[in-house]
Amino acid sequence: MTSAMRLVVFPTKDLDGAKKIFSTLLGTDPYIDGEYYVGFRVDGFEVGLDPNGTDGPICYWNVDDIEASVRSLVESGATLDEAAHDVGRGLLIAKVKDADGNVVGLRGKPASPRRG
Repeated sequence: MTSAMRLVVFPTKDLDGAKKIFSTLLGTDPYIDGEYYVGFRVDGFEVGLDPNGTDGPICYWNVDDIEASVRSLVESGATLDEAAHDVGRGLLIAKVKDADGNVVGLRGKPASPRRG
């Protein structure tokens, strides 16, 4: 189902302050620097800052088929927290909660239509 955990997103109320701290910590400037999201890439891993986030930090697992992954996790006992939705450039995210209420993030592209 997963390929790897490649993203962790921290909620922040002070985006500029968090950006300075994470730039120093990670030794790099953000690759995306918007008012809705700031993202850093380091060695194939992404650290994000979300000024609208309330849960967190949230680790996101890359999956091949996000809808199928959400369905499988819900069937295994997880609770849907946030259905898969596009956050830009075709990237989908979703969230489920485990039996203890911990939020688990999923990140992927939409399933490709089958040909032939």
